[in-house]
Amino acid sequence: MRINLLPIVLLVGPWCCMPAAAADAAIGIPRVVPFAEGVDVPAAVRDECQLGEKVSSFLKQSASNVDISDDPKQGRYLDMSITEVFASGGGAWSGPKWMTVKGTLMENDQAVASFRAKRFSTGGAFGGFKGTCSIIGRCAKTIAKDIATWLKNPVNDAELGDAR
Repeated sequence: MRINLLPIVLLVGPWCCMPAAAADAAIGIPRVVPFAEGVDVPAAVRDECQLGEKVSSFLKQSASNVDISDDPKQGRYLDMSITEVFASGGGAWSGPKWMTVKGTLMENDQAVASFRAKRFSTGGAFGGFKGTCSIIGRCAKTIAKDIATWLKNPVNDAELGDAR
């Protein structure tokens, strides 16, 4: 007795491959990650450091499956905001800097998973010779790498980086 498997493969095949295809689908991210409402950020840091742009561009560099968009809230997208910035002027001489980004992976306007990512920096090697924007920019870059890693296996209420 010979069974023809072709009809079964044609029927089941697309269904078994859908989750993998969805996981590889591009994820929209904003061109500029906004500051959350009410976040107290020094005016000079807000105006000069371009933190929202940096998070997006560093995330694009770190994750191959993201697309920067002016209006990413369609299909699969990351709804993100910068929720905390501590970056007093004076570079490394004024103490450590940190920032926090919160985000939710959305699919068709339904929450899939969320994260809170936080990173601290004192500037690293030669930190005393770096400015505030350079130091807080290191936090933005590392947060973007943390988010890119999380996107490979997004779990709900994840605490990334120094948020743990």
